[in-house]
Amino acid sequence: MHDGASVTTKFRLRGLVPATFTPMHADGRLKLEVVPALVSHARAHDAAALFACGTTGESASLSREEREAVVEAFVAAASGHLPVVAHVGHTALPDACALAAHAQRVGASAIAALPPFYFKPSHTTALVDCMADIAAAAPALPFYYYHIPHLSGVALSMVEFLDAAAPRIPTLAGIKYTAPTLHEFLSCAAHSDGRFDLVFGMDEMLLGGLAVGAAGAVGSTYNFAAPLYRQMVQAFAEGRMAEARRLQLLSARMVEIIRRWRPLPALKAMMRLAGVDCGPVRAPLTALTTAELDALEAELAAIDFLTWIRR
Repeated sequence: MHDGASVTTKFRLRGLVPATFTPMHADGRLKLEVVPALVSHARAHDAAALFACGTTGESASLSREEREAVVEAFVAAASGHLPVVAHVGHTALPDACALAAHAQRVGASAIAALPPFYFKPSHTTALVDCMADIAAAAPALPFYYYHIPHLSGVALSMVEFLDAAAPRIPTLAGIKYTAPTLHEFLSCAAHSDGRFDLVFGMDEMLLGGLAVGAAGAVGSTYNFAAPLYRQMVQAFAEGRMAEARRLQLLSARMVEIIRRWRPLPALKAMMRLAGVDCGPVRAPLTALTTAELDALEAELAAIDFLTWIRR
């Protein structure tokens, strides 16, 4: 028997948390031998934790067995160095529960789950029911709801979710909040006298997240541009707002370039520029062509972003 309060109060995500890539061979098979290099790179850039098998990790394109193998590889490589949050959300609730149980069994530090995103929960009670089942499958681990409405299609009120989930999910640690609605983030952070851990998930808006109280952030670009964000966080903390805004604008311009060149393929290409080749994306996504890679690199060079990637 686990005490939910003791599980959640001992775990908080603070600082920058890279949303990890899933390395693949050219034919789409997992290339897990690259995982230790990814973990070493994250440690060298002062990552606070790792978020495995999320959107950046292409979890929706992986089988359950593959996701289990990816989480095991990250937990093994990070053991004793970095906590690993395993994303276990799935369109099939039994698979999400099985992934949660597996994450606890292999030593993950916490779990997170986005909602079923094909047949979607249409109201808060249905969402809480799903999340309660998933969290109960890993009763020793803190549980984060993964709010990413622009991809999941589930745009329910997160304040209402916390109202309903707090008494139902003893291990509810907080929300990985990937949405631009800062007013709701602020309300959730204040919920229950600040009981819940609100983790910001939009790299290009991190400065806004800091302004409304975010102490931790999970994102794709923290894999290869952590020095920029650390300097921005420091500038914000010291009240040097012009410098903080300058660095956030550079991040926003970089994200605009990524979106033009297809987000996940471009992100994996940028990780290769940072020195760790994670291979291509899995179909139906398509990798950048050589010409596209050259154009991406040229655009990044034009805003002087390559210097941040290669630090």
